[in-house]
Amino acid sequence: MTTTRTNRLRRPLLAGTTAVAAMAVTAGFMAASPEQATAATGPKLSLVAATGSVTLISWKEEPGVYLDLGTYLTAEGTPLELKVTRKSYKDPVVVTQTVYEGGKAKAKTLPQGTVKDFSGLPGFAEITLTDKAGKKVVSRTESFCPNNASGRIRPDAPATSKYPESCPTNPFTLGSVWGVEKGWAANTYGGSYTQPVKLAAGAYTARVGVAKKYRDLFGIADKPATVKVTVQERSWEDGNGVSAARSAAAGEHAGHGTAGGHAGHGAAHQAPDAHAGHHGPVKPSQAGAPETSGATPSYNVGHGPLKAAPPALPWALKKQQAALAGAQGADAAGPRTGDATGQTDGSRKAPALTPAAKRPTGKASVPDVPKPDLRSLPAYGITISDGTENIPGKDYLAFSANVWNAGPAQLVVDGFRSPGKAKMDAYQYFYDAKGKQVGYTPTGTMEWDPRPGHVHWHFTDFASYRLLKADKKEAVRSGKEAFCLANTDAVDYTVKNANWHPFNTDLATACGQENSISVREVLDVGSGDTYTQDLPGQSFDITDVPNGTYYIQVLANPAKRLKETNLDNNSALRKVVLGGKPGKRTVTVPAHDLVNAN
Repeated sequence: MTTTRTNRLRRPLLAGTTAVAAMAVTAGFMAASPEQATAATGPKLSLVAATGSVTLISWKEEPGVYLDLGTYLTAEGTPLELKVTRKSYKDPVVVTQTVYEGGKAKAKTLPQGTVKDFSGLPGFAEITLTDKAGKKVVSRTESFCPNNASGRIRPDAPATSKYPESCPTNPFTLGSVWGVEKGWAANTYGGSYTQPVKLAAGAYTARVGVAKKYRDLFGIADKPATVKVTVQERSWEDGNGVSAARSAAAGEHAGHGTAGGHAGHGAAHQAPDAHAGHHGPVKPSQAGAPETSGATPSYNVGHGPLKAAPPALPWALKKQQAALAGAQGADAAGPRTGDATGQTDGSRKAPALTPAAKRPTGKASVPDVPKPDLRSLPAYGITISDGTENIPGKDYLAFSANVWNAGPAQLVVDGFRSPGKAKMDAYQYFYDAKGKQVGYTPTGTMEWDPRPGHVHWHFTDFASYRLLKADKKEAVRSGKEAFCLANTDAVDYTVKNANWHPFNTDLATACGQENSISVREVLDVGSGDTYTQDLPGQSFDITDVPNGTYYIQVLANPAKRLKETNLDNNSALRKVVLGGKPGKRTVTVPAHDLVNAN
């Protein structure tokens, strides 16, 4: 199946759910039902309502009401933990649940077809609304991301959740981890991934339950939650909508997209559009269902930021143990690497985020320690654009591109400025597992980009984009090769040393100011950085390019200045077919193996 696009560019939506409100759950919610008791090796899960009544606003300027009803899935005993993976784009997405037998974690494979992508459990919540007369006015199902807006439900629960803060929606995601920490609850509301419903002002009764297949799968009691709903009609003209829009826009990233995609942990929904410098203006729809990026640590509202987990074992020790295991068998390998109680690879954070105050001294070196592995995803969000210039007869091929870090180490690049110089000198840093700097090497420059939508420091030669002919020879090259690095997309959080809580998830945390004397840019393990190439000089000018078959090439580390574990996997190709007439060009995007997303 293919997708043909002739419309002007619309940047991809990478957003998700609502922030959690403070809630108190009574002890009655925690009681296990007979159905739950049968799931002896899994968590005890319950669907609860944080409140018995909610008020929803129907904006006259909006398409309808978004059903944020305040219902949550709680987990007790053990966490609900799901690992979602695919071996390649030719393989289906599979889910395994972490269960426990005799206190030991084991992987339980869920039925094939449980999920088709990485955005959540489809058809999880069943919602009906009835009016005062008892007439059913809404009947629908919604997907559920276990990483949605979360909060603790009892005081002795873990202070922080180890799980990521979003469910990824990048079509080329490879691996994700979903979870509801024990003693925590995750909002079942799907946020901007749901469709609004037309509801007149008035009173309604909402009934929210869990679909039978998930009740059977996870041992959830058939006890729907009931919520009284009051719908109020309001208009932007009354002044209230303006403040709502400003509130939603307050967290709007100056440029990047989401760290994961389907997120639920911001104080207000935002509308990230992947870097177009990197986002467009705030849309009015944000007031009715403000869209969040999940690029904020406020999912644990009131409890402070996450604490860094203990570092992994030193690389040299891992090598020694691997050698011993090979020679004597795994049981003779001495102290084990890998996870310990309460600590997973995904929860580890290398303490390498604070910029150095001055450029490094001493001899440059590239030590034998773990290094990043930069890989490119196939292009997506492909469409025809006029380049925002509305120049008659001009056609541009716009697209989104992502370069991610498969690890096992962070990519850490510092820029240092000599007084009065326009550019910074850039250095790549290397760390041991304890976060100690053990080497560095020069790696190009950083330059200040003053253009609207940028206004930050770019690291040069991070990636390049080319439009290749059918014979793979270059037809057009994008002028975009300099970037501010940020962890906008959770590409694969199942790889070794993936950081489930990256720090720099937007430009505000990573890219410095015009008067900065030094800047640190980090690409964490498991995360990628998406840029939307939609402006002239970034997108491909195809005005004079003949119709036919082409490939969009995304190439990481084109000058090979960055030190990696592997330089042979930096390129990704996406096939496109150009058609149409000048000024009205079309692009057809064939499926990429099993991924049918333009």
